[in-house]
Order: sequence, then C-alpha cells, then structure tokens
Amino acid sequence: MYQPLSLFVGLRYLRAKRQNHFISFISLISMLGIALGVTALITVLSVMNGFEKEIRERILGMVSHAVVTPWDGKLKDWQSVVEMAREHPNVVGAAPFIERETMIQGRAVKGVLVRGIDPQLEMTVSDVGEHMLEGELSDLVAGEYRVFLGSGLARRLGMRVGDKVTVYAPELRATPVGVIPPMRRFTVAGVFEIGVHEYDTSLAIIHLTDAGKLFRLGDAAGGIRLQLDDMFKARQVGQDIASELQGLYQVRDWTQENANYFRAVKTEKSVMFIILFLIVAVAAFNIISTLVMVVTDKQADIAILKTMGTSSGTIMRIFIIQGTLIGVIGTLFGVIGGVTLALNVGTVVPWIEQLAGYELLPSDIYYISELPSDLKWPDVYKFASMSLVISVLATIYPAWRAGRVHPAEALSYE
Repeated sequence: MYQPLSLFVGLRYLRAKRQNHFISFISLISMLGIALGVTALITVLSVMNGFEKEIRERILGMVSHAVVTPWDGKLKDWQSVVEMAREHPNVVGAAPFIERETMIQGRAVKGVLVRGIDPQLEMTVSDVGEHMLEGELSDLVAGEYRVFLGSGLARRLGMRVGDKVTVYAPELRATPVGVIPPMRRFTVAGVFEIGVHEYDTSLAIIHLTDAGKLFRLGDAAGGIRLQLDDMFKARQVGQDIASELQGLYQVRDWTQENANYFRAVKTEKSVMFIILFLIVAVAAFNIISTLVMVVTDKQADIAILKTMGTSSGTIMRIFIIQGTLIGVIGTLFGVIGGVTLALNVGTVVPWIEQLAGYELLPSDIYYISELPSDLKWPDVYKFASMSLVISVLATIYPAWRAGRVHPAEALSYE
C-alpha cells in the first residue's frame, strides 16, 4: 500500500510518539550534536581563514608577490627591467629595491633589515605608505639620508622623528685607525606600523639612492619586486620575467618568503579540523546507540514485518533511512547556524563582549582587535558531505542487527 515501504516505516519511526521517551531524547541529542559540530567547524575555520587572510595581506604589504634578483646582487639597468616587467599582463606594479641585514645605532644598537626603495614606485608594490604613524612616504628624498623605522624598532632604539641614527654597512673597510665598517648618519623621518611583529621591530626603510651609496652599489639595485593581479601566479610570472633577462636570476614568491608561517597555519587548521570533527563523530555514536535501542524496542514490529514477507534488506533500509534523516536534519541546521554565525561574527562578538563585560581582543595588545571571518563555500560543502557520510556509516551496524532479527525468537515472549 505504501511504496517504498522502507521509507514510510523509517519516517514513521522517526516522527511517531514512542512509549520510550528516552529514545526520542537520544535522537534529539544526536541531531543537536551533529548541528553543533557542523556549526563549530564552519564558524571556527572561517575565523581561522579570516585571520590567515588578514595576516597574509599585511605580510604581502611588505614582501610583495614575487621578487626577481640577479645572482651577483647587482641589477644595473633596473629602469628597463621595471618597464619590461610592467608589460607583462599579470603585473600591476614593479619597483626596485636594495636589502641588507646590518646594524643600526640610536640610544641602543639593534640588528635590522635595511631596505632601500624608490618612494614613487614603492606605492605600486606595497602599502607601507598607508601604515605610517608619522611622516609620509614622499619624505624620503635622495641625498637627504632619511630613514623610516618600524614602531617597535623605534621604541627599542629610543628614537623619535627628527632624531639621528647611525646605519652600518655589512662590510669592513681599512682606515688609518683600523678596520671599521662604513657608516652613515640618518635622520628619522617617519614611523610605520604594519601589524606584523617581524617588520615592525626589525625593518628600516631608506631611499634607494642612499642605500646604493651606503652599500657601494652605485646606481644599481638589488632586484625588483612585483605586484600581480593574481598572487597565486607569482612563481610563474617571476620565472617568465627572469627568462627574458640576460644572465642568471633568482625568483622568490610570497610563499617562500614566509614558508614557515603558512606551513604553521596549515598545520593548525588541520589539527583544529580534527578536534572539531570529533564533535560530529560523537554525535554519530549517539546515532548508533539510538538505533540500537530502537531495534531492541521494535523487535516485535520487525518480526511481524518479516512474517508478512518483508525482506531483511528492506528492514535494514528502514533503519538506515531513520539514522540518515537524523544526520540530514542535524547537518542542515548545522550548516544554517554555521553560515549565519560565520557571516555575522563581527556583529555577534561585540554583543557577547558587551554582555560579558570583557574585551576578547584588546586593541592595546593585539594588532587585530576584531575577529575576521572568511567563509569559503567549498569548506561548507566538504563539512556537510563528511557529516552526512559519517551519519550514514553510523546506521550500518544497527540496521544489520535489525535485518538479523528472527521472528520466532522475537515473538516468543509476546
């Protein structure tokens, strides 16, 4: 009368009022467990994606997408190289640079990375000009020997705008008073804060011309930095440009510049995924316990169905459908809750902070004072699919037990 029979009975068992309310309660807990697990997965990993995106953008604001450098460290005709790079369809900006690890002395001495830049071209490959606390990028003038310091570096050196610092070149020079490194006095013209500890505490920026004189490169540059329309094409575009130049060149992209960081983020996300997915696994075990109790409670019904000619396969499908529906409902509510929460983290978190009277990320301690969220729909589809699969797998054993019920044994005490 009802086709298919397994679907009708499975739905009937799921929504019927049972005498044993404990089984209904366990079914509800299973649904809630799956919903909470999927919600937590989507929300937490979306927030982690948001942090990764935020930090990546801040890092890429300083390192650019790709760097092309000659093996001897001297790019003499850098103007023509920059013009040639700009002709590439994927390049949106190119700028020369000189970088050296050296020492800088103010009221203290600190090891730093000194970067020489062309202020006008630098704006096309980085956003350091947008993170100036004091001064402007245009304040770097060739021959004036001015320097920009990271906020953390300025504090450690005890320097303010207008103070003098001494920058040493990483080489030695013989003089009548002995062997000493070349040095030059620079005036602090500005302070920047990127929001990345590595750069804020160990980067000093000077004009490209001043860097060439200090490091004895003359009019040459150390290489060119590239900004692309698609950062994931960085290595290929860098190799294309290097292949058009004469001589040997080295190409580095943004993933190589910060390989340890991105590897650590990937590992952390994988571990967090495993931990949160255990919530879904626990809910799946609840499905197993629920169906086992349902099979035990409905042995007489199963026996009657079998005496009426119902096959063991149909009996198994009844309980597979019932368990799968628990997983589908839980996953559906989990996806709705996770997507809603991930898209509204910026609204929900301030409300929770106001309610609790506690600031989660104080702005005076953390560079990122708001929880960013980057919802990726492929992740949502993956989490939902995995939840459904584990829910279906959880029904196999209880369904197999139901299919093996013997009518004579089940009805012997009825």
